[in-house]
Amino acid sequence: MIRNETYILPNGVEIPKLGLGTWFIPDAQAAEAVKAAVSVGYRHFDTAQAYENERGVGEGVCTCGLPREQLFVTSKVAAEHKDHASAARSIDETLSKMGLDYLDLMIIHSPQPWAGFRGGDYAAGNREAWRALEDAYAAGKLRAIGVSNFKKEDLDNILSSCKVRPMVNQILLHISNTDLALLDYCKAQGILVEAYSPIAHGEALKNGQIAAMAQKYGVSPAALCVRYVLELGAVALPKTADPAHMEDNTAVDFSISAGDMEALKQIAPIESYGAVSHFPVFSGK
Repeated sequence: MIRNETYILPNGVEIPKLGLGTWFIPDAQAAEAVKAAVSVGYRHFDTAQAYENERGVGEGVCTCGLPREQLFVTSKVAAEHKDHASAARSIDETLSKMGLDYLDLMIIHSPQPWAGFRGGDYAAGNREAWRALEDAYAAGKLRAIGVSNFKKEDLDNILSSCKVRPMVNQILLHISNTDLALLDYCKAQGILVEAYSPIAHGEALKNGQIAAMAQKYGVSPAALCVRYVLELGAVALPKTADPAHMEDNTAVDFSISAGDMEALKQIAPIESYGAVSHFPVFSGK
């Protein structure tokens, strides 16, 4: 069952293939969302400094009734931290806020600050932030380290000077938004891809082609979307605070045929994400 399946990171750490994304879950509700997800079978939880719910996620992890070592917890260094000192300080603040001795994974949230997304040169700043992650990893505060929203050139910048190679690249990945070249490059570099918003912020549920394909397999459109990114060899991080949706998103113990995967890769891009259409999502924070 998917709830028990893992990938193996380059350093031997196991990471569950399915995790709960917590973007847009308010801090006051995050603990209950984590505990509800644990009861459904989730063991992997993804938060970020920018989500402003690390405290709640940490509370849920600490009070869910399972030993800490049975859970995989990820957070992200805020995109604005482009120097060693602020990045290092933020890692310690995250651990303190979450009430945890270590994180299973910490990643750089973005190669550029959200307010200047894809503008300016932050290559040196990313190398400094990465050095802070390496130091925290060496100190045992982090079991694995990685990046998010990094393109090939951003990855190459880190790979050019790192002591520890990125283990993960978390990217926007879903049906109608599949960067095959980036997926192939990450695979060639031994970097596991994580898919955030695998259901396209919910917009995929409105797509007729996705609905028809889901009906063919006798599953929900959400389950088809989650299975799609798993078939690509990525971690799936669907976001929800609804226990019924959490359950539905785990109903993915089926396979999509090679032909249907090709058809899904060809679905036209979803043009709007509704309330979250304007990317970057954290501009102005």
